[in-house]
Amino acid sequence: MTALHDQYRRLLAEGIVPFWMRALDHEFGGVFSCMSEDGAILSTEKYTWSQARFAWTLSALYNRFEPRPEFIAHARKTIDFLLKHGRDARGRFVYRTTREGVPLEEATSIYSDCFVAYGINEYCRAVPDDGLRRAADEILRRVKLRVEEPDFSETAPYVLPPGRRAHGLPMILIEVTGEDPYPRLVMDRFVRPERRLLVEFLTRDYKELPGSEGTFVNPGHAIESMWFVMHWAQRRGDREMIGRASEVLQWHLEAGWDREYGGIFLGIDAEGGIPFLPHSDKKMWWPHTEALYALLLAYRLTGERWCMEWYWRVHEWSFAHFPMREAGEWRQRLDRQGRPTTEVVALPVKDPFHLPRAVMLILELLKK
Repeated sequence: MTALHDQYRRLLAEGIVPFWMRALDHEFGGVFSCMSEDGAILSTEKYTWSQARFAWTLSALYNRFEPRPEFIAHARKTIDFLLKHGRDARGRFVYRTTREGVPLEEATSIYSDCFVAYGINEYCRAVPDDGLRRAADEILRRVKLRVEEPDFSETAPYVLPPGRRAHGLPMILIEVTGEDPYPRLVMDRFVRPERRLLVEFLTRDYKELPGSEGTFVNPGHAIESMWFVMHWAQRRGDREMIGRASEVLQWHLEAGWDREYGGIFLGIDAEGGIPFLPHSDKKMWWPHTEALYALLLAYRLTGERWCMEWYWRVHEWSFAHFPMREAGEWRQRLDRQGRPTTEVVALPVKDPFHLPRAVMLILELLKK
């Protein structure tokens, strides 16, 4: 494990950190994330989702990697930018702004609000600030109320049609609130034991939807959701829930793995049909980063051999396909065969979050 720790430490220290520190907006705060894979800036527009995630990443680098003053100073500058420019008249966070903070797209994604609170709370681990904590609590209070309203639909980049519930909402609320209802909603409603899968969309009363919408599975989301559940269960000493989450994790590696070309599909259909959402045959970086951490965590908590067998399979494929040696970061979009693609999937950004978060969490785990 020492060699593995050293590999991830080099990736973070010599690759990820220098790459993103070159992309800071020193004047207004935040990061230039509308860029090509190798870091060329394509637009100075700012997606709130990415800016808030970057605030988390910088704060976590300070807390979990090295306490460099530049990390925490720019995290605060990014949070200040978001709180000053990111909210509409109702207090909801807009989806996209200009570099200076002029809104370009209204509040179409409640995930933006969640990530702002997530970033603030990680920042406050380093710099306790009662005012910021109250702001994060108020953001999450509004989120928890809004997602239960009948007309709720703000789940961009994918619009939630009327009468639906999306797994992504209780999933993210597990991580950003740590509160009890959300893991159970995921495990008791969206996980379908008879299918040995977790479906992404249900009716408002948690029934399966007809057609391919009702059988859509996002393996990466399920994998990420399971390590959120394992963290929650670990804090409570709930061994039974850890075992259930570990089993669901295994289901999605077995179902989501491309047995012809390798790698984890972005989307699959529970019944083997054409997946509901576009780009489902793509190999995105983030399901793989989530799987790398989730598998090491599951192994530490359960000791089950399959965890490490799957870990090395995902590790070998990921490190053979995603790293960009000269840039230092990972390529984020591949086609089914594992070849680079420039097609936009979800947001036209390079995301400053999934890879650094996974690497930092893996390093923490390996130290133990």
